[in-house]
Amino acid sequence: MSERTISLVDHRYAASVPKVPAVAPAAGSVVLDRLGRPLHDLRISVTDRCNFRCKYCMPKEIFDTQYEFLRHDELLRFEEIERVARAFVELGVRKLRITGGEPLLRRGLEDLVGMLSRLRGADGSPVELTMTTNASALARKARALRDAGLHRVTVSLDAIDDEVFRRMNDVDFPVATVLEGIRAAQEAGLAPVKVNMVVQRGVNDQQVLPMIEHFRGSGVVLRFIEYMDVGTTNGWRMDQVVPAAELLERIGSRHGLRPLDPTVVGETAERWMLDDGSLEIGLISSVTRAFCHDCNRARLSMEGKLYLCLFAAHGHDLRALLRGDTARGIDAVDDQALRGAIAQVWNARADRYSELRGQGASEPGGSAPRRVEMSYIGG
Repeated sequence: MSERTISLVDHRYAASVPKVPAVAPAAGSVVLDRLGRPLHDLRISVTDRCNFRCKYCMPKEIFDTQYEFLRHDELLRFEEIERVARAFVELGVRKLRITGGEPLLRRGLEDLVGMLSRLRGADGSPVELTMTTNASALARKARALRDAGLHRVTVSLDAIDDEVFRRMNDVDFPVATVLEGIRAAQEAGLAPVKVNMVVQRGVNDQQVLPMIEHFRGSGVVLRFIEYMDVGTTNGWRMDQVVPAAELLERIGSRHGLRPLDPTVVGETAERWMLDDGSLEIGLISSVTRAFCHDCNRARLSMEGKLYLCLFAAHGHDLRALLRGDTARGIDAVDDQALRGAIAQVWNARADRYSELRGQGASEPGGSAPRRVEMSYIGG
């Protein structure tokens, strides 16, 4: 193996098997973490593979031809993902988001969508089922995904200029194909489509206003995200961050804006509407104005590790509970025990990395353990 190859298979990301409590909370219980935050969203990564090599997420220098991705048998099976998701829904989760890597690279994804779409909350209502994708295969998949029960998609698109976009995805992929995928999603009823742009100073920040002009009147919700220090492979620097306040000033110098109220507690985007009503804009300021205080999201990796923060360095191995692990003396558990283990992990949660970073302490205790990569647990 090349010295620069970083393998997920070697379990370099620390994880422990959750303890199973003697008594599990009943289905329909509300569980709170140590800061009083409830569970609401579960983001489910279905693959560690992607066909793009965006430098802020999967830089080609690391994720090259020698990189060891997970074997298929190490990934959670769809039935296992559905089982974990059902436990989360029983603990109050109301939104499931499928992520990657690039989720559309996972074969048969429509089958998983169909399984998750049948989950119901304690009141009998369906959960919101969404997906984040680079849209490279969305044009041919959108209708099948909608028919399977997917409600909405979010598309990652970091530039509208083809040359800039090809340079950023680093595999010479054309922007026209992504735009075709967005149109197909809208036509299939996966709406409103949200388009996320990660803004980097000196890389694509001059694309902010052109993106607005392109999507005005399209029905798309356009969101600008501050470049974040997720993982350790992207060479993040604070001087590459364009603060949301600066973005708002740039946009406001060209367009009239009116603020919109949040739609749900824990919403990550500060929402604005162009005065003429032609475009909704969101600003996600996870670096300069942290929103840890009401973060209600958990993340499940493709091989069954539960993470409680996008910037986590430690996971909780749910796959061991699902399958059992003879070598470690771990027995597979039933659904009630699985629900209890997840609740206990959430009850102990106190993660607030972005707030600590903003206070000048990027890691509790001053340590700097290796954090999970964005390509590993999704954005």
